[in-house]
Amino acid sequence: MKIGLTSWSLRACSTAEAVGLAKTLGFGGLDLGYFYGPALSKAAILADPEGMAKQVRALGITVPNFYHLFGETLADRNLADPHNLDRNAEDFTKIARFCAAAGIATVFVLPGVCNPGQGRREALAQSAASLATLLPVAEREGVTLTIEPHTHSFAESPAIVLDLLAKVPGLKLTLDYAHFVCLGHTQDSIDVLAPHAAHVHVRQAKPGALQTKLSKGTINMEAMLGTLRDAGYDGWLAVEWVHQDYMDTLYDDVLTETIACRDLLRAWL
Repeated sequence: MKIGLTSWSLRACSTAEAVGLAKTLGFGGLDLGYFYGPALSKAAILADPEGMAKQVRALGITVPNFYHLFGETLADRNLADPHNLDRNAEDFTKIARFCAAAGIATVFVLPGVCNPGQGRREALAQSAASLATLLPVAEREGVTLTIEPHTHSFAESPAIVLDLLAKVPGLKLTLDYAHFVCLGHTQDSIDVLAPHAAHVHVRQAKPGALQTKLSKGTINMEAMLGTLRDAGYDGWLAVEWVHQDYMDTLYDDVLTETIACRDLLRAWL
């Protein structure tokens, strides 16, 4: 396993500064997306996937994973809304081309939310149909499509996630234990998802809190790493402390926690 960092952890940095800081701190990879100071331009990628890929390659750091958000919010153009499928598929064709040209092995999207008139069952069925359309697009480009199950999505339990994966053979996960721990799921109940991981986010959490200090949470990091290893996972561990309004993740010293987690991961590996 290899240790990386998410660019949206460094929200006050430019993209170049985030790359430089990641290198200085000894991270071998930096995940990219559309957020805060290190943001890539979604409009620019959709207009010129290969040109933007060339710019990403010029950054001089491995980009293991790309976070693509179809709309502007978690709900906007989400995959559980059937009205979005044609536009999302058109955009994703360009995103997959960009990732392939940039040497980005995995891309993650969000599974979707319960839209008006939907419960979890209806949202899951529509999300599965959308993902079944997107998956061959990624496969043609040699890119691995993943979803990140998250708080406020319809996929808020390991059982629902397993059901979705069964409906879309070949779909993988960007796995973040914190989203499930926050909702009260026990760590051993989350472990069943480890064999489906193609990318992993690492941060500490506890019931009721999506993020907390490394020393204050309930995730047994060493046990999680052992579960991933035993499941055959040999990909990236992307450290993901953030400073965001989402789920009140505003109160941790991101740099201190990032370095402490880096050291824990290094020691275990």
